[in-house]
Amino acid sequence: MDQKLDWANLSFGYIPTDYNVRCRYRDGKWGEIEVSSSDTINMHMAATALHYGQEIFEGLKAFRGADGKVRIFRIEDNANRIISSANGIKMAPVPVDLFKKMVIKAVELNARFIPPYGSGASLYIRPIELGMSAQIGVHPSSEYLFMVMVTPVGPYFKEGFKPTNICIMREFDRVAPKGTGRWKVGGNYAASLEAGERAHELGYSAVLYLDPREKKYIDECGPANFFAIKQGRYITPASESILPSVTNRSLMQLARDMGITVEERHIPLEELAEIDEAGACGTAAVASPVAEIHDIDTGVKYIVAKDHQPGPITTRLYEKLRAVQLGEEPDTHGWNTIVEGI
Repeated sequence: MDQKLDWANLSFGYIPTDYNVRCRYRDGKWGEIEVSSSDTINMHMAATALHYGQEIFEGLKAFRGADGKVRIFRIEDNANRIISSANGIKMAPVPVDLFKKMVIKAVELNARFIPPYGSGASLYIRPIELGMSAQIGVHPSSEYLFMVMVTPVGPYFKEGFKPTNICIMREFDRVAPKGTGRWKVGGNYAASLEAGERAHELGYSAVLYLDPREKKYIDECGPANFFAIKQGRYITPASESILPSVTNRSLMQLARDMGITVEERHIPLEELAEIDEAGACGTAAVASPVAEIHDIDTGVKYIVAKDHQPGPITTRLYEKLRAVQLGEEPDTHGWNTIVEGI
């Protein structure tokens, strides 16, 4: 364990670690796994990742549990999602077994950077695949690089598990209808940067996007999925332009386990006036409660956390998910992969 880091006060940013793990796709097949201590890569200036956006990635976490064991949360779900992303933009899919093997190896090699139990921090795992062929002309690459890097992180929102204000700005779309929104490609995040920075300048933690077709329904919340509690039910948007969040799927399952009705459906903007709780959820954010939602264009303010405290159901779901990730409660759904010997 790296004793020099202030585990309890880590930001969500990049801290160098010892190793990353790499594998290359050439001649129609994946090669051998390589271990590297370099934090740079060599890439041709005409690589398809640079010119045509053939770049996909994932995000998952490893935790040091109450029993001292290291758990990686829902590794197979992330493996399957990056396959979906690869198929979506014509990249070579990374086989599930290769993905899992490389993620586990990256965690093992950087074990001293796994934050201790009770610190509130975790080891963030970033698998990334890049199109590497030199290509002038819009065609898929024939060569790919898949890498897994890790870094210890604190909470994504600096406020932690405390309600924040978010805003709606109709002048921005995160993605196009039936576009790349359902896949985890870097371009989706590039498209959100201007809106996100504008929101931060105005004092908001994130932008709540409306659907890109009609601007009538709730879509994603910045880099995360959106969910709300209404009359004791868990509701979350259904849309072809939303990335299927592993965390959101987990919260939905935990809600069902608690006897809470789950609705994945269109949520009209006006329905925000009727909700009792709301949050943004994702691997990085986990579950970030929402206090108020301000519609910048109309001036309407939707007050969600009336006492500026996280709602009771959001709190229960957050605490339950964290307890499963940290080994404090039984992993009844088999979500955790325990990494032995570290």
